[in-house]
Amino acid sequence: MNWLDQVIQGILLGGYYAILASGLALLFGVMRVINLAHGDLAILGAFLALVLTDHGVDVWVSLAVVLPVMAAGGGLLYLGVLERSLRSGVLVPLLSTFGLAIVIENLLFEKFGADQRSFFSSIGTLAYSSWQVTSQITIGKLDVIILCTAIGVLGGLQIFLSRTSLGRAMRATAEDPDTAELVGVNSRAVYAMATALALATAALAGVFLGMRQTFDPYAGQAQLIFAFEAVVIGGMTLWGTLVGGIVLGIAQTVGNQMVAEGWLKDVWGGAGAGHVVFLVVLAGRLIYGALEERGGVRTVLGRA
Repeated sequence: MNWLDQVIQGILLGGYYAILASGLALLFGVMRVINLAHGDLAILGAFLALVLTDHGVDVWVSLAVVLPVMAAGGGLLYLGVLERSLRSGVLVPLLSTFGLAIVIENLLFEKFGADQRSFFSSIGTLAYSSWQVTSQITIGKLDVIILCTAIGVLGGLQIFLSRTSLGRAMRATAEDPDTAELVGVNSRAVYAMATALALATAALAGVFLGMRQTFDPYAGQAQLIFAFEAVVIGGMTLWGTLVGGIVLGIAQTVGNQMVAEGWLKDVWGGAGAGHVVFLVVLAGRLIYGALEERGGVRTVLGRA
């Protein structure tokens, strides 16, 4: 029964990873940009919410301010940084966002110091409230809220991309920006909107992170790794981030259960187990791609 509890906790943890990874997947899917500042932008959103809560604003209410502000910042980020970077090749956006990550980390450190922060006091009993399903299985209320929010966010993005004119324009631009321009799509506005949505979801994930655990100005690096792993495991799609996040979450919680306390726990337990699963999936995708280039998987396997 304890194993089942770990799987359930992993699924719930996957909801957070899905929100965190959705913006990264969206930006890559539309613009083919890997945003190395994604984790730090999530932490920036958390600190913006922290400023509001320190002035008496409820943390849930702060989302109504933080998300639009971060979305507007996303549009400015594209117009001021990414647009120019994309003209110079695929490596320049990587370097630009890496530099942005360093700037954000140091500015946050300069303003808030290295102290650990959280929203535990702001959300009250929700931080530890849970439903006792059995004697060995508990389900945290906050984790359920985050998972449901993840499904809602992904569902909302899916409806936006498939049912709205701007969403269809975004999909067309992702497929072929030159052809989309010929039929009247403003790719500049589409890219700015995609970046805005990516930063808004990143900020949402950052606030949820502060509800789940402590954070500091340098916490974004680890969040970027988790987001990237969830995207790769899920296959670079929006709903795939939910699958990838759940797989990553289960790997981490089950990994903790599998390994006893000791030095090996640092290698396999927790985040280490998730890294191993990520590497296995990545290696499998690379091998599959190599076989496809050599004439197809079935052909190569038939010759073996």
